[in-house]
Amino acid sequence: MKTLWQNCHAATMAQGVYSIIEDAAIVTQDEHIHWIGPRAQLPTGDYPAVHDLKGAWVTPGLIDCHTHTVFGGNRSGEFEQRLQGVSYAEIAAAGGGIASTVRATRAASEDELFTSAARRLKSLMRDGVTTVEIKSGYGLDLANERKMLRVIRRLGAELPVSVRSTCLAAHALPPEYAERADDYIEHICTEMLPALAAEGLVDAVDAFCEYLAFSPAQVERVFVTAQRLGLPVKLHAEQLSSLHGSSLAARYQALSADHLEFMTEDDAKAMAESGTVAVLLPGAFYFLRETQLPPMDALRKHGVKIAVASDLNPGTSPALSLRLMLNMACTCLRLTPEEALAGATIHAAQALGMAQTHGSLEAGKVADFVAWHIDRPADLAYWLGGELEKRVVRHGVEID
Repeated sequence: MKTLWQNCHAATMAQGVYSIIEDAAIVTQDEHIHWIGPRAQLPTGDYPAVHDLKGAWVTPGLIDCHTHTVFGGNRSGEFEQRLQGVSYAEIAAAGGGIASTVRATRAASEDELFTSAARRLKSLMRDGVTTVEIKSGYGLDLANERKMLRVIRRLGAELPVSVRSTCLAAHALPPEYAERADDYIEHICTEMLPALAAEGLVDAVDAFCEYLAFSPAQVERVFVTAQRLGLPVKLHAEQLSSLHGSSLAARYQALSADHLEFMTEDDAKAMAESGTVAVLLPGAFYFLRETQLPPMDALRKHGVKIAVASDLNPGTSPALSLRLMLNMACTCLRLTPEEALAGATIHAAQALGMAQTHGSLEAGKVADFVAWHIDRPADLAYWLGGELEKRVVRHGVEID
């Protein structure tokens, strides 16, 4: 059945720019966009359902392409400690940091993880998010990584949001492998990834390439395994130091390299040549009081596609609003509002390998869009907090 959505303006985000259509109309058929253009050019025909969008601005549904939404426990106490002068190293030495989240996640049941994650995911959805990527990485053994990935699949099955599942087993060293990082990487490559991929729980593979996590050589072993299993790769890279992980990611045609505060111009060149998307995470930049900006000039100069994501996680970015991240991307990282919106739509779709079907308002693509009651598209990056009046359509159906 064809449905007509009219009395609106559209920022289609085709080619990564607003591509504005004034007085637009959108025709959906089942789950897809059948036609979009100026209302004056609307094809004649029978439209059994017609929706008046009352002058709203329509954008693609927002896409959060980097989150850690599933986890156990709460680390607000550590946030308070850091503000009182306790260092991250001291907190970690006392059993805090990622280790505390691993303990809490391992102790939680699937139902408990689902309930807490669903609450956080619904916050993102209320902000206009229709597609989200969620990583594992707080289980760090086969049983608990499987548990997290099963919860991620369940979120996508039970909530009206598209969910991509990423295995981040190479996130940190579990306590049972203390001082044996190579052995843990071997375990990931020979046991964990093959088993989880065979169970259909993994859409992509990620790793944390950093001096306090895993070396480029260790990450490469994970990438080789993922490639053999037919899985695309992503990478946490250059957040705290320059190890040229983003260049490594580019060599393996990674979907994205994320964080990137310490990347070099050579890294940017490599990413441009491979089509690897730069995913910026302003929430972590802000929360950690980072001062090293990603090399925006180099990314722009070489034409690297730039995405923006929440990095929702308990330790360094407890962010429940992707729209707030758009503002932070502009104010902290110097993006324009147009770049920020592209970063949460078409470029985020590319960072998930979904740009052929999602991320822009074009005929043939999935009918995921938001009708915002705002004055202009830049308002999405302008307003701080609050819930903007809107209507959310996913797969051609309006959702609450």
